[in-house]
Amino acid sequence: MRAPSPIFVEHLNSLFPELQFPTELARRILTHSSHPAAIYGHNAGLSFMGRRVISAYLYLLLASSPNLKPSDDIEAIVSRTLNTYVLGEHLGSRWGLGRVMRWTPTLKAERVKDADVALLKGAGLYKVQGDAVAAVMGGIFEQFGASTAHRVFHTRQRQRGLPEAFHGDARSACNRFGGMQGPLVMINS
Repeated sequence: MRAPSPIFVEHLNSLFPELQFPTELARRILTHSSHPAAIYGHNAGLSFMGRRVISAYLYLLLASSPNLKPSDDIEAIVSRTLNTYVLGEHLGSRWGLGRVMRWTPTLKAERVKDADVALLKGAGLYKVQGDAVAAVMGGIFEQFGASTAHRVFHTRQRQRGLPEAFHGDARSACNRFGGMQGPLVMINS
């Protein structure tokens, strides 16, 4: 196996400049199991872990909210907010994951080379980007720890699908962590 392309680590390091991703981790995060290179490792395990990480942080945010009513279906809120396609469309696109991740669309090979974005969306782009978003969170959790992953959750993600009643809670948490560009790593003095 040849050395992984530096594009993976460069892209993740540009999204999170305070974090320096190891080359192999960045390659795994941005390789979907559908790609032929997945035999050398892919993001399924990191995606599984990342999904649980972001679910836990969202459950904590909701459970601590004074806006949560006994009639609210917290499971449905989390499921809708963390829908893989929603994460992929909004956060995955904003993070530019589709430009660097390796995956194989569900299209015949001759259609892929001439495919436009609309066609790729129908071929699984948002789903694969959503898996990559979760893998990014899983990779951050594994490599940099729970505290850093918690900061990324609150400062680098806008939760689409989150009911309006909880937007103030999300903004407040983001502000407590220093805002949308707040520090991801806390230096202990």
